[in-house]
Amino acid sequence: MKKKTLLLVIAILALGLSSAFAGNANRVGTGGGQELVIPVGSRGTAMGGAVVANSSGVDAIFWNPAGLADLYEGTEAMFMHLPYIADINVEYAALATAIEDFGTIGVSVKVTDIGDIEETTELYPDGTGRLFNPTMTVVGLTFAKPLTNAISFGLTGFYIHEAIDEVSASGLAMDFGFTYQTKYDGLKFGFVMKNYGPDMSFSGSGFERTPADEKRSVSSENASFELPTSINLGLSYNFLTSGANAFVLSGNFRANNQANDYWQGGVEYAYSEKFFVRTGYNYSDQEGFIYGASLGLGAALPVGNSTLTLEYTWTETEVFDNNQFYTAKFSF
Repeated sequence: MKKKTLLLVIAILALGLSSAFAGNANRVGTGGGQELVIPVGSRGTAMGGAVVANSSGVDAIFWNPAGLADLYEGTEAMFMHLPYIADINVEYAALATAIEDFGTIGVSVKVTDIGDIEETTELYPDGTGRLFNPTMTVVGLTFAKPLTNAISFGLTGFYIHEAIDEVSASGLAMDFGFTYQTKYDGLKFGFVMKNYGPDMSFSGSGFERTPADEKRSVSSENASFELPTSINLGLSYNFLTSGANAFVLSGNFRANNQANDYWQGGVEYAYSEKFFVRTGYNYSDQEGFIYGASLGLGAALPVGNSTLTLEYTWTETEVFDNNQFYTAKFSF
């Protein structure tokens, strides 16, 4: 009875929030904190991001923190490098460990480096010769725990800091999610709300100006901006397990508050749980949507009493160079 009540609450919450966050193309570009939505990890991105229901271990910290509860013993570490669009680089690291009779905790850090930008002013439109480097940093702390034999819960709290020359913005956000393993072997559901938090705004000496006809400086009033919140509903099914061969099919629906909604799908083939081939696709009817197909490979290699997993993903990106994700994971 307790399990049925919890599932009903999750379903009502998911449906209600999905309606409230229905995509709106008119709001594209009106918010901030876009570094929060840059995906991480080669497995999830290879499957088109359709891993809300079946991400697990340290991988799950980004996609659905409830999946971290699957790490019920040991420790996992993850490192990723992403040469993102327009010469932007994204570095990500995460560490998770299971604590007996308590749950699983994880920490993560994502750094988005925009690269050097030459300063220009009204007096020097061709550049002053001075360079600055905008950087966005997201630090997360995650807790996950099974609530029943079938239901797991996870929560991540984020600290967000954006620095652009002499101005900066800081804020807090959270992800929270559930996974549900049905009584049908291999069928799993997931729900996660991502990047929920108060508005942020920039401040700093860079907003101060001294007009030529004034003796004192003035500072502009800065508008606040919303974070890119989304509601994600996912399912996955292990539709074939035969000997050393296993296939997983998964799908997501993502309702965005600042963009049209996404549909995401993915497939993973695993051989002997050591070698992996993955593919996926992102779809949105939003004009100018730049993402599409994805393809990835992975291999889990024994190293002493530990396991080293190396993964690579290619994702189709219109206009810009296609994204390539390089990931290394350690389990010990």
